[in-house]
Amino acid sequence: MYELIKRDGLAKRGRLHTVHGVIETPVFMNVGTVAAIKGAVSTADLQEIGTQVELSNTYHLHVRPGDQVIRKLGGLHKFMVWDKPILTDSGGFQVFSLAGLRKIKEEGVYFQSHIDGRKIFMGPEESMQIQSNLASTIAMAFDECPSSVATREYIQASVDRTTRWLARCKKEMERLNSLEDTINRQQMLFGINQGAIYEDIRVEHAQQIAEMDLDGYAIGGLAVGESHEEMYRILDAVVPHLPLNKPTYLMGVGTPANILEAVDRGVDFFDCVYPSRNGRHGHVYTRHGKLNLFNAKYELDTRPIEEGCQCPACRKYSRAYIRHLLKAKEMLGMRLCVLHNLYYYNYLMEQIRDAIDEGRYSQFKAETLRAMEEKED
Repeated sequence: MYELIKRDGLAKRGRLHTVHGVIETPVFMNVGTVAAIKGAVSTADLQEIGTQVELSNTYHLHVRPGDQVIRKLGGLHKFMVWDKPILTDSGGFQVFSLAGLRKIKEEGVYFQSHIDGRKIFMGPEESMQIQSNLASTIAMAFDECPSSVATREYIQASVDRTTRWLARCKKEMERLNSLEDTINRQQMLFGINQGAIYEDIRVEHAQQIAEMDLDGYAIGGLAVGESHEEMYRILDAVVPHLPLNKPTYLMGVGTPANILEAVDRGVDFFDCVYPSRNGRHGHVYTRHGKLNLFNAKYELDTRPIEEGCQCPACRKYSRAYIRHLLKAKEMLGMRLCVLHNLYYYNYLMEQIRDAIDEGRYSQFKAETLRAMEEKED
């Protein structure tokens, strides 16, 4: 159940009650594609840095180690030792990124594993079954994520098929949740809005799926090459047509600035690989934008990555030491940068929630964006 606590302009302050605990929104979900955060970050670390939701991927876990294996081991929560909410992406985006290895039909998609080349079929029912085996808190509907440069005719046909697939996902999810041997019989289902950069297709699709009374609604197919301005234009058009009393999730987004802008448009769920990916390359986030710790100017810098930050890296280690670790290709360097970045994102969301609670979100957004454009002293 989603509880809308407060609005500040279009910004939403919510609370999603799940079988694995309460999610305070707006929230950033920490991405652990194969049931692990890249950069040697454990679930104990995730607890320490304030993570609310971990996100894993259906396709990757189906291919390895196999969803049946995870089911036999008691589900994803037991497997990775994490007792808070988990969202599983349906695998749709990964399947459709294998453009040379797949064939789309009404029943689903035939494709080859990127690991061993074996032939796999995945449709709405299969995606729901895999996610039920994983026993995640929130399952995503199986959709097609078409190229943003596809023709209008292709996008319309694709969106229509995604709508039909969503109805099949909902029916199968209801069946699976009714079975005695299902691990998580309270698994939630989020639908996904598609339509590339065509506002009218997006809006019509949002209106259609809003009628299906799902547990939440995602906006997919953005942050795939279009400009930030185009993304914000689509959000301006689409979000008002999604249910206010349900979570709104912008998939795969994004930078801190993207998140601040999207919250201002009514989005309250986010995920992105940026903090962990950038961290593994020595790029760390601060209130004054990103730093590249490989830069020579940090060789003798005894300050933490960010003054006042309470992450495990900043509480103990200097920029100089972390730079040395990165240059020496020691895994600890990567790990400390990833921990810092994920903490930064989680703490940013906490600040966003506080600002909405206190009715000062527009001021907070303006000040935070302005600080990001300044250079540090």
